[in-house]
Amino acid sequence: MSIFNPGLVAAISLLAATVATAPASAANPPPFSKGETFEETTGEDLFNGICQGCHMEGGQGAMGAGAYPALKGNPRVASAAYPIYMVVNGQGGMPSFKDYLSDQQIAEVVNYVRTHFDNNFPDAVSVEDVRKISLR
Repeated sequence: MSIFNPGLVAAISLLAATVATAPASAANPPPFSKGETFEETTGEDLFNGICQGCHMEGGQGAMGAGAYPALKGNPRVASAAYPIYMVVNGQGGMPSFKDYLSDQQIAEVVNYVRTHFDNNFPDAVSVEDVRKISLR
């Protein structure tokens, strides 16, 4: 009678081989929210990590369980105050992100939306612009 279980030895060998061949990127995963605040810092990462869940990839918006307005080609984002206000305060089904994003993060994601998705509003939003609305 052997003290080694062949099935257990095979499972451990397979696990060791899997770990040994794991991609290097797994050692340094991208920052992920701990649930209190978001860790992403670039507008693109913030959009992809937060906004895209409702406004969809490419900012095209969606209809279904709710109405998620398109950000693509949206004339409302021409005025920087509008997207800042929406991110800070929310409205209707859009939640407020004031408690989860810094003013810098809000400026980054607003600038990203205003310069992508067929939006071409290059006048950059500053942290001070966000502070005027967030009142922080």
